[in-house]
Amino acid sequence: MNLYFRESGRGNALIILHGLFGSSDNWFTLAKTFSQHFKVFLVDQRNHGQSPHSEEFNYKLLADDLQEFLVMHAIVDPVIIGHSMGGKAAMNLAVKKPDIINKLIVVDIVPKPYPIHHDHILDGLEAIDPETLSSRSEADQILSPFIPEPDVRQFLLKNLSRKSDGGFEWKVNLKAIDNNIEEMGVGMHYSGKFEKPSLFIKGARSNYYSDGDEEIIKSIFPGATFSTLDTGHWVQAENPVEFANAVLKFLIKK
Repeated sequence: MNLYFRESGRGNALIILHGLFGSSDNWFTLAKTFSQHFKVFLVDQRNHGQSPHSEEFNYKLLADDLQEFLVMHAIVDPVIIGHSMGGKAAMNLAVKKPDIINKLIVVDIVPKPYPIHHDHILDGLEAIDPETLSSRSEADQILSPFIPEPDVRQFLLKNLSRKSDGGFEWKVNLKAIDNNIEEMGVGMHYSGKFEKPSLFIKGARSNYYSDGDEEIIKSIFPGATFSTLDTGHWVQAENPVEFANAVLKFLIKK
């Protein structure tokens, strides 16, 4: 699959993968920081942003898409940063093909199964009819009974795109995500280990980590180190300065 991407900076490659319902747009500001040291590739994963839509959607395909992206753009030994869904896609590729990745940074996700908890998000987004929608504020009003947090609604509504002939459309493929949402809760598709340096960054107030998760991570990523920031699940958005510092400290050791 020919994934949409944006490129900036120069030097060794750093690829950034967003989470579920996200896109490369979410990482613009941090890309400016990282592009001072690396050649940054902001990638839209399948069924998100400006990348192609597909009825199929699972972590094996996301990892395959990423591997194909590296080959297509002749990217060698990249650093890969992945948040949530993007982190699990990156972990799968790192275990499947450890020789093609230099370092790995995984943001607030663990290589384990998770119970699905996105039903209210899907219900809220599917309650919005983009064809009849008059404004983003109307979409926000429709979404608010499902999702009370204004910042989460703002994040989700970035998936609405205004059409040139008027009205709106979804950039995200809601139907495919809804049909395959159980796939987002599975553990790792591949067995094995990634022994190169890896950094796992978690939010102290996130519910994506539990006791014993560091042992699970170490069993698959023995070179892992850990960093905890005072945030919820959207670590890089809630505290971008400390997040960037943690990433650069790991990648640029003086």
